[in-house]
Amino acid sequence: MTRRTIAVASCPLSLLLLAACTQPAAQPDTTTQLATWIADLADDAMEGRGPGTAGDVVARQYIADAMAGMGLEPAAADGGWEQPFDIVSIDSTVPETWTFTSGSGHSAEFAFWDEFIAHSGVQSEQAAIEDAEVVFVGYGIQAPEYGWDDYGDADLAGKVLVMMNNDPDWDPDLFEGDRRLYYGRWTYKYESAAAQGAVGAIIIHTTPSAGYPFQVVQTSWTGPQFELPDEGEPRTQINAWLTEEASRRLFDLAGVDYDETLESARSADFSPVLLGVSTSLALTSTVASEQTANVLGALPGSDPELADEWIVFTAHHDHLGVSPDESLEDRIYNGALDNAAGVAQVLAIASELAAQESGPSRSMLFALVGAEEQGLLGSEYYAAHPTVPPGKMAANINYDGGNQWGRTRDVTYIGYGKSSLDAVVEAAAAEQGRTVLPDQFPANGYFYRSDQLNFARIGVPAIYLDNGTDFIDQPEGWGREVLEAWTENIYHQVSDEYGEDWNLEGMVDDVELGLACARAISENPELPSWNPGDEFEAARLAALAAVAGE
Repeated sequence: MTRRTIAVASCPLSLLLLAACTQPAAQPDTTTQLATWIADLADDAMEGRGPGTAGDVVARQYIADAMAGMGLEPAAADGGWEQPFDIVSIDSTVPETWTFTSGSGHSAEFAFWDEFIAHSGVQSEQAAIEDAEVVFVGYGIQAPEYGWDDYGDADLAGKVLVMMNNDPDWDPDLFEGDRRLYYGRWTYKYESAAAQGAVGAIIIHTTPSAGYPFQVVQTSWTGPQFELPDEGEPRTQINAWLTEEASRRLFDLAGVDYDETLESARSADFSPVLLGVSTSLALTSTVASEQTANVLGALPGSDPELADEWIVFTAHHDHLGVSPDESLEDRIYNGALDNAAGVAQVLAIASELAAQESGPSRSMLFALVGAEEQGLLGSEYYAAHPTVPPGKMAANINYDGGNQWGRTRDVTYIGYGKSSLDAVVEAAAAEQGRTVLPDQFPANGYFYRSDQLNFARIGVPAIYLDNGTDFIDQPEGWGREVLEAWTENIYHQVSDEYGEDWNLEGMVDDVELGLACARAISENPELPSWNPGDEFEAARLAALAAVAGE
């Protein structure tokens, strides 16, 4: 299937948006400004801000013009607003059925879309699995720090690996219990399979283990997929998802009890299970080189002693673009909450800081990054090509999503308990009369699903501020129900659109919270740090040592 391109550059509204952004005007209140930015970025004129599309170009220019209008300085290495990076687009044509055959000659067929989703794991026109054995590998995790190795000494080269989603979650002392780690992310699963020399990897999807329904897989993993250019890392030929119902049928074909086999994987003594089933699958892909960019703006610090240290705000400006299904009446994934809202909040913070007569002591970098929905690619590229040495980054504050439902008595801090920034967030929230809670949906692994992850990997302590759930003037439990319903019905759907019924009062509170955190970090001569023993502590120490040795 091919994607129809909308000629956004010729759309009158898109020109009006750009013109409006560059015209001087009286400073609106925060609520009005948030609403304007969200509505503009989520407008059909931006065609869903798919990476490498005309809408992507318009959105980036819109953001750069907004930054220029508030007095920020362009912060890319070449002196401009954009840090361009290449991405590879892979649009795979998938057969309507996928057949698995047992040693006795029986077979089972699974239907594309309804039962499985597959995509090329290689950046080439052909990807194939040819009569490969299928092996169940439990969680597909190798974690020596937890004494866990699902692969053991098994030779899995050339095999198709079937694995469970998530990571072990029944013991708080093992993989941190119900808080999902990177080991539970689909990116790790496919990387792990490739490192074993497997030709294919299949993740068993369940809504509880994924944190979202199968329709999110359907919409996120069909149409063009984007990656950074191949640098010779191990790769599977094909990566796939299989519904739980289809997985049960696969295990039935193998003559293996599904529930008992998955239960056996809940042990460090687990060994891979040969299912006695083989399969073949061939994909043809259209592969193209595209380019997108991170938009970077800076506000220099005012303190000569601290100005060469930076607080980095991030939000991703991309979304899913346009559905390739031409039968749909509405094909545009507008991405209003995800993540026009995040961009708007960062712009609001930048505007407030830039308007102050006396700026913050430390410098501020506002990085609106691209291609997050495709695997955090923009922040990954920035982390590999930073404009500021990681050891000079005091902290990262990330916004992904936002609160469209009103004010809350609490705020969710993704990453709570990992760094000295806990005290910063707690103090700022207390000034608002709000309590700070850790990830209220820990099984969803949000810390490893947004751009702060790539900053953490280079050692930068990170704050990811997310919605509270205790809404003022609403009954107990209402907030969780609303957020769960949004994930079920709107997340990564064309229905994620801005509406006049949005209540932005809570989003304004979250902007003020981010501002307060930035001010506190800026004025404290001590740099934030990861807690002793945290998974990112070593990277922080290495980054600090690197700048100390300059």
